[in-house]
Amino acid sequence: MPDSSNRTFARIADHYRSKILSGELPGGDRLPSNKELANTWGVATATVGRALQQLQVEGYIRTSPRGTFVADDPKTAATARDRLGRVIRLRTHLMDGETITVTSAALVVPPLYVAEIFDLDHGDQVVRREFTAGRGQTKTLFGVNWYPAPFAVLVPALLSTSRSKADDITAKVLEATKRHVTDARDDMHARPADAREASHLGLPIGAPILAGAHRWADDDGIIEYGEWCLPPRFTLGYAYNPQP
Repeated sequence: MPDSSNRTFARIADHYRSKILSGELPGGDRLPSNKELANTWGVATATVGRALQQLQVEGYIRTSPRGTFVADDPKTAATARDRLGRVIRLRTHLMDGETITVTSAALVVPPLYVAEIFDLDHGDQVVRREFTAGRGQTKTLFGVNWYPAPFAVLVPALLSTSRSKADDITAKVLEATKRHVTDARDDMHARPADAREASHLGLPIGAPILAGAHRWADDDGIIEYGEWCLPPRFTLGYAYNPQP
């Protein structure tokens, strides 16, 4: 059986990681002392220390003689799972403090691999939306999302680049289509940035990035397929159940 202290340490780290990612604990906020946290969670201070050490390694917090604080500019990013959770709970795929700029939105004939993902016939179209997200002066994500072409009739905002119509676009799609994401998958790999990605993220061509793709679907097929990449030195973190 897994050590219960290991489960508790991970649960504490997950709790504060989520609060920092959501913006509930903004940069500069001071965390309670280790002793106070230990009393709150009903664990030994050593367990709290392990959790905080993990968050420090990931870049979420910093320590000083005055205490433990949320990093002023944490190099953290939301996973596709985090963003889907935000859509379901709050109607937005953006994290607190994050803004979005949609650089293109159109019906297009997709590349072959995208056509295969959507099970399209030759020449069929899909909606393609290209965007950059950021927090302040920091770019947090460059992405391209794809949707079935019929969705554009139900959700005209899919073909708009207006910022005011962008943050809740996935929620609008789910509501208008009456679809529900029941199957989700993320794939990630590290590679050099191409010219387009480098331009959007303000990086040199060839800079290292973490690139990923998500597929959100139900029994009727793909609802949203997204491709995205993060600047270097950003950390993605997520919890999972180790039980089969």
